[in-house]
Amino acid sequence: MASKISKKDALKYHEFPTPGKIQVVPTTKYTTQRDLGLAYTPGVAEPCLEIEKNPKDAYRYTAKSNLVAVISNGTAVLGLGDIGPLASKPVMEGKGLLFKIFADIDVFDIEVDTKDVDKFIETVKAISPTFGGINLEDIKAPEAFEIERRLKEELNIPVMHDDQHGTAIISTAALKNALELVKKKPEKVKVVVSGAGAAAVSCTRLYKKIGVKDENIVMLDSRGVIRKDRENLSSQKAEFATDRDLHTLEEAMKGADVFIGLSKGNIVSPEMLLSMAKNPVVFAMANPTAEIDYDLAVKTRKDIIMATGRSDFPNQVNNVLGFPFIFRGALDVRATKINEEMKLAAVHALADLAKEPVPEQVNIAYHEKNIHFGKDYIIPKPFDARLIYKVPPAVAKAAMETGVATEPITDWDAYQEELEERLGTGNKLMRLIANKAKTNPKKVIFAEANHLDVLKAAQITYDEGIAKPILMGNKATIKRLMKEISFDAKVPIIDPESQKETKRRNSFAESYWKSKQRNGITKLGAQRLMRERNYFAAMMVKNGDADALVTGYSRFYPAVAKPMIELLGKQEGINRVSATNLMLSKRGPLFMSDTAMNINPNAEELAEIAVMTHKTMKLFGLEPNLAMISHSNFGSSKSETSKKISKAVSFLHDQHPEITIDGDLQADFAINEKMRSDKFPFTKIEGKKVNGLIFPNLDSANISYKLMKELNHVDSVGPIIMGLNKPAHLLQLHASVDEIVNMVTIAVVDAQDRENSKTKRRRRKS
Repeated sequence: MASKISKKDALKYHEFPTPGKIQVVPTTKYTTQRDLGLAYTPGVAEPCLEIEKNPKDAYRYTAKSNLVAVISNGTAVLGLGDIGPLASKPVMEGKGLLFKIFADIDVFDIEVDTKDVDKFIETVKAISPTFGGINLEDIKAPEAFEIERRLKEELNIPVMHDDQHGTAIISTAALKNALELVKKKPEKVKVVVSGAGAAAVSCTRLYKKIGVKDENIVMLDSRGVIRKDRENLSSQKAEFATDRDLHTLEEAMKGADVFIGLSKGNIVSPEMLLSMAKNPVVFAMANPTAEIDYDLAVKTRKDIIMATGRSDFPNQVNNVLGFPFIFRGALDVRATKINEEMKLAAVHALADLAKEPVPEQVNIAYHEKNIHFGKDYIIPKPFDARLIYKVPPAVAKAAMETGVATEPITDWDAYQEELEERLGTGNKLMRLIANKAKTNPKKVIFAEANHLDVLKAAQITYDEGIAKPILMGNKATIKRLMKEISFDAKVPIIDPESQKETKRRNSFAESYWKSKQRNGITKLGAQRLMRERNYFAAMMVKNGDADALVTGYSRFYPAVAKPMIELLGKQEGINRVSATNLMLSKRGPLFMSDTAMNINPNAEELAEIAVMTHKTMKLFGLEPNLAMISHSNFGSSKSETSKKISKAVSFLHDQHPEITIDGDLQADFAINEKMRSDKFPFTKIEGKKVNGLIFPNLDSANISYKLMKELNHVDSVGPIIMGLNKPAHLLQLHASVDEIVNMVTIAVVDAQDRENSKTKRRRRKS
């Protein structure tokens, strides 16, 4: 299901919690008077004087080395056209956000109020000393060509117009691989390009760089085929004018090997597609409506290789695969420009990456068993974490080889490590998990839907296609709140106390009473419990009326955990249900166990918690590296806590050698790989980044994750309940809407995994 985004949601997103999407955050200390004296006067004079003597020191003492300007005059904004510089600002801020989250590049967005080419260039040149690079954005053609050309000539920092070159780089990588798959040489293929704007011209120029011949290219604009006998052609169109006797798209498509669409939707008919050569390559990149519908195209031609600009079909040509990483590589060698060789290096890096084995995380994100190079995978997926350390080095090397790098890289291994560490993968992991959830949304009970934040989260998961919500609570209250937030979807609303649910409530009570009658539960008591939402919801999950349950927004853990454990039971072989929290830190995802269930686990229980944490992390495509932490290092204290951890670790090393774990370790030694390596080089986690912590008791785990959450503003997902027979998960008391959405996403993926495991068991038996 495609995401449904209302006008109200979009405006609210941009207004709250603070207007806009980006902000400036200090990177140095500023707490004491001395700090302020160093930051400003008198200390700031020293770097100023150094820069005056040597301008290159600006890269050393200021943010210039990691700062890009995203600059527009608002004359060609997305599909909105010429809406002006101020109205373009949300788009430019969005571009800045993408630079940051994909490549850790800081951005100032600059909106220039002029359509005059000379004035625009003059303005950009005047402010250029501030920046390490310039990303031109949403400037209409043909002015865009002149602006970029002159700025590249007149500035000594990288300049790129992403509207031109982003699509060109990604689609060229895709074309290179598509032609390889169909065993056609670029020099031989006939190419039809529908569109003659900045992106189309840049794409076609880059296709020529990989071997496509001028005489085999036919380009069309709104008037038809661009022919040499047409008058008043711009220099860009004249470059691709043909002398062939062709006038229409229908004529141009006959016998063509490749169609490139950068124009408008629904202009290619099935008949045109059928007239193309064997094994046609079709990139229908108009957005949101492609030149020909994907499903229609693949139905019409079984031998087609198809790409679009959309994320809901294979082979998305997405600019985010390019510009963040190209600028990352250019900045890291302080390149004076982004040249053709650097763009081609990005092309080859992307094309090569698509041929490498795909990490399990990416398979999980796209709900695939084994994504591999082929007609449905000719370019990497945007969520592929390898992009950050594959594309920038290729770009940087090309800059060095062509003499535009002023600070060459000498240690490539260290550079790759730096790139991997630049971005914590925590929030990226949630995007991956959400993507997986959307592939097969499950029925999730929101047991406290009469609370506004819970209902808002249900609305988001419904609109995003993450889950199929079942709302539980007083129907009149829920209906009123739904009206308040314009949640008009037809989703089930269940009130366990209502007359309508009498039959099901009595059935649940009878089943519960029979299972508990020898444990002091009376029939009347069972009927009373089934009027409580958490008991009723747990029975629905148990009976298969729902796939998962989330609860706990308004009540403390013990009150909501009890019905889960009583009714759903523990998985086979599990002695104690436990909980972990996923912390989405800048360092990357960090799992912390047990944060909610076991007050003071013994050695055997600690080992079981570690095994379940390991399994949970594997579910999300992570390679677990676990540490059991305490106040001591490897028995430096002879306390009971240290002894039980040592016993648990010994058991795990003996019985579960597949689990990478060690301890006991103090928290700083567990997290700080260098400290650990210097003092304890013998550990099982030597040279590994710890991403899971097993705490000795509930106090330490719960306190730690809540301190991280509040003091460091780290997002927390959980508690994720481990060891139950069916998916049921706790919400933090008064969790935010985002936290609830994250928890529901986890619940859906949990349900998917159990369903897949059940299917596999059935197949093995048959």
